Amino acid sequence: MPEESKPPRPRNAGRGAPVLAQFTAREQVGPATREALAGCWTDVTNAGGAAGFPFPPVDRSETGPALERIVDALAPDSCRLLAAVRDGELVGWLNLRRDQFELIAHWGTLHHVQTHPKVQGQGYGTALVQEARRVAREEMGLEQLRLAARAGVGLEDFYGRLGWREIGRWPGALRLAPGDDRDEILMHLSPL
Repeated sequence: MPEESKPPRPRNAGRGAPVLAQFTAREQVGPATREALAGCWTDVTNAGGAAGFPFPPVDRSETGPALERIVDALAPDSCRLLAAVRDGELVGWLNLRRDQFELIAHWGTLHHVQTHPKVQGQGYGTALVQEARRVAREEMGLEQLRLAARAGVGLEDFYGRLGWREIGRWPGALRLAPGDDRDEILMHLSPL
C-alpha cells in the first residue's frame, strides 16, 4: 500500500506472515488504499467469491461506492477495517462492526471477509479472521462475534477450523440464479 494511506498500527504476526493493517477512521484510508480495497473486492467477486456482491461480474462502479459507505462508517468503537498486505500489496480485507444499541453492544459481526484469488489458500484469510478476533476482544471489548455465510462454497468448513460454530441456517434464503437457492449459514464465535 502506498505510504500516504498506511494506517498507524500495522501488525506482523510473525516471520513469513502477512502485515495486518487496521483502519479506524476515514482519514486513514487514502485514495490509493481505497482503490486497492475496491479492486480486491471486484476481483474476489468476479472469481465467484461470496463477499457481498452475489451477481458477478461487477466493476469498481459498484464496489467503489459500497466501499465508501464502509469507510464513512469507520470509528474505533463501532466499525473497523482490517487488511492483509504482502510485499506492499493489499491481498485481503474484512469489516468488523458492532451495533451501539446497549442490548447487543457486547457482540460484533464480520462482513466482506475476502482474500484475493491469487493468494487464496496461503493463510491470509485465516490471519485476518484471527486478527479480527483479537481486535474484537482486546480493543473493542466484545464478547462474541457473528457472521452470515453463503452455503455451497465451503465457508462453514473454513470458519469451523478457526473455532466458529454453525448455530443455524435460513434454508434457501439466497437466490443466486433461477434454480440456485443457497442456505444462509449463521455462525458464532464465543468466547473470544
